[in-house]
Amino acid sequence: MTTSTKKIISVSLKAAVLAMAAWYIYHQFYKKNNDLKQFEALTAQINATHVFVTMGIVVLLMVVNWVLEAFKWRYLTKNLISISLWESIEAVFCGLTWAISTPNRVGEYGGRVMFLPNRKRIHGVFAMAVGAFGQIIMTNVLGLIAIIWFIYRYIPMSIWLFAGVILISALTLAILLVFFFHIKWIVNLLDRIGFLKKYHRFFEIMGRYETNELIRILGYSMARYITFTVQYCIVFHLLMPEFAFFPMVMVLFVYFFITSAVPSLDLLDVGVRSFTASHLFAYVTDQKIAVIAGVSSIWLINLIIPAILGSLFVFKLKFFDRTA
Repeated sequence: MTTSTKKIISVSLKAAVLAMAAWYIYHQFYKKNNDLKQFEALTAQINATHVFVTMGIVVLLMVVNWVLEAFKWRYLTKNLISISLWESIEAVFCGLTWAISTPNRVGEYGGRVMFLPNRKRIHGVFAMAVGAFGQIIMTNVLGLIAIIWFIYRYIPMSIWLFAGVILISALTLAILLVFFFHIKWIVNLLDRIGFLKKYHRFFEIMGRYETNELIRILGYSMARYITFTVQYCIVFHLLMPEFAFFPMVMVLFVYFFITSAVPSLDLLDVGVRSFTASHLFAYVTDQKIAVIAGVSSIWLINLIIPAILGSLFVFKLKFFDRTA
């Protein structure tokens, strides 16, 4: 392939990513206009300084959230290549631009690993999978604990069925934790599959992480989990100051668990999130409009703004000439 052909393909791919991201963002702003107007109407009754400070903190926490992910990405790739924190931030935000128009945000993998050298990109996908596994662990541990509380509090069932729920939850968490801290087992399992064994050089990176490194990855995941939980809490407190803190947090954990488990396209994701939140929080508050408006505003801040920022880094992608 000639140099000019590579440049044409590279520019075309960048343009396609940006066009899809722009279309998605426009579509979502148009689609969620009513929710954002509801948020504006609700906050119009609150002191403007209070609203400004609160939403400023939410935006700051968005930055903290993705910078934490950048620290985690830099740590995950240290066995492949040494990258600066800024390079990691660029990769994370660019990945978000790729993610928004792909099912289950799989495009985030592609957008992020494109900042790695050609020969390290497939390895990077598996390194990123370890980080995603760590985030799943945190979501499931806290989510299943919250689900047990939620069922006990709001869902009538027999003591035996409730005991079964607790047992299944405990087994699920045990299996996840065992596999996470023995992730080499997954590598060994893949090696036993004939047609995958020849790709060992790519996925063997998952087995390189020692226990102390996996604990640190969980630490980054926990820090991110706390960060976006605080975001939701302060927005809900702004809109519903009478909302009790403990039920709010526990239902949030259930909400995070459900939305992480439901396959989705980000194009439809905010609708799924609004629907799920409105039904879940109906058990603890009757302010459905405030819940939907709060979820929509956080979605806007946490996904759309980073996707817009990430589009600036799409131009830095090199599809063919990173050969280190």
